[in-house]
Amino acid sequence: MVKEYIESHKDRFIEELCSLIRIPSISSESEHKPDMIRCAERWCQLLNEAGADNAQLIETTGNPLVYAEKIIDPTKKTVLVYGHYDVMPVTPLELWDTNPFEPVIKDGKIWARGADDDKGQSFMQAKAFEIMMATNTLPCNVKFIYEGEEEIGSPAIKEWIKEEKNKALLKADVIVVSDTDMVSADVPSITTGLRGLVKFEMRLTGPDHDLHSGDFGGTVANPINVLSQMIGTVLDAHGHITIPGFYDDVLVCSTDERQLINRAPYSDEAYKKSVGVEVLHGEEGYTTLERIGIRPTFDVCGIQGGYSGEGFKTIIPSVAWAKLSFRLVANQDPVRIAQLVEAYFRSICPNTVKIDFVYYEKGMPYVCPIDLPEYRAAEEAFIDTYGMQPIPAHSGCSISIVSDFEQELGIKSILLGFGLGADNIHAPNENFRLDRFFKGIETAYAFFQHYGIN
Repeated sequence: MVKEYIESHKDRFIEELCSLIRIPSISSESEHKPDMIRCAERWCQLLNEAGADNAQLIETTGNPLVYAEKIIDPTKKTVLVYGHYDVMPVTPLELWDTNPFEPVIKDGKIWARGADDDKGQSFMQAKAFEIMMATNTLPCNVKFIYEGEEEIGSPAIKEWIKEEKNKALLKADVIVVSDTDMVSADVPSITTGLRGLVKFEMRLTGPDHDLHSGDFGGTVANPINVLSQMIGTVLDAHGHITIPGFYDDVLVCSTDERQLINRAPYSDEAYKKSVGVEVLHGEEGYTTLERIGIRPTFDVCGIQGGYSGEGFKTIIPSVAWAKLSFRLVANQDPVRIAQLVEAYFRSICPNTVKIDFVYYEKGMPYVCPIDLPEYRAAEEAFIDTYGMQPIPAHSGCSISIVSDFEQELGIKSILLGFGLGADNIHAPNENFRLDRFFKGIETAYAFFQHYGIN
């Protein structure tokens, strides 16, 4: 029944998804504010057409939320579906093979920004809901909450869910999120852990204006030199973060858990080929899969200062700054980590420059036990659609609102993701395989049947 419905409506499904993708809903760029509203309005229209009752925009301090519901019986279970309609910036444009906001179907994939993250994956849930409504097989109540700020840390919804009336509106038994990856295209997995995140900008200021490097070189500290030296102290030769106290609360996985993680089909050689490197690098003593999921990391996400245009300009810059991120694991508190990190950098910063910090996100890690009834329902759903038991997998990614949902609403989330590393999310040439898109719809449908009826 489900496959037949998908087959007879697949062209419409793809075109509806493309209508969302064509809207450049980039939350981090203020000029796209009108696009955020347009995208949210389009989501309301699509959810209403799928069978929801009165999908609506909810105003927040930031971009609007999309809320919809279908309450068939207040005594039955309620599933809250979460997703996000904002996307990452598309620069550098020259690295895209196609227009990032004009989706192209090629090689069995849809190529565009948001094809996977998260318009494609969120859309799977909406279409599973449509099928249940059309076939009169919806076994429980459904609520949808889609936000427009996940890619910038979900600031508005995190404040919004603290109000009691909003907690009541989102009252549910479980949250379902489709915004994660599978371990491979042919082996399903359920994400059981998400890393937390601290991301911030560190800015160093030296002279009050750029100086000639000949006249002033050797007499005034160069902020780029100092910034580089400071950043270079964070990791030692073994890939270990040197900040005092950083690992104090890290949850150390047991040998059994580590063996379970490494059951996933994986090859270092294939991984190297997929990312275009000859040698992998990371914390010693851990496999690549363990480094991704159960160990914290540090990365310089961007660095700027001085002159980087065509030709050369011999200067000592006035300012240099770097965008830095720490991925955190279970038991690490992002607020405490931010305090440790800032204290460390301030302690090693020389008095020849001024240091400032701007924080963008402090997100908690998340862990989902595999003995929950909701998890077992997800297992059964994957067995139905893939013919095999899914592997529980820790993700290296962060979806910080998931931890906020648990803290504020008291609800666990089940992470039913269908992405792959090869989908290039956050990068040029993002794509999503159509066979996984349709399989995701089937699996979302099956989850509702197993969870809502039992």
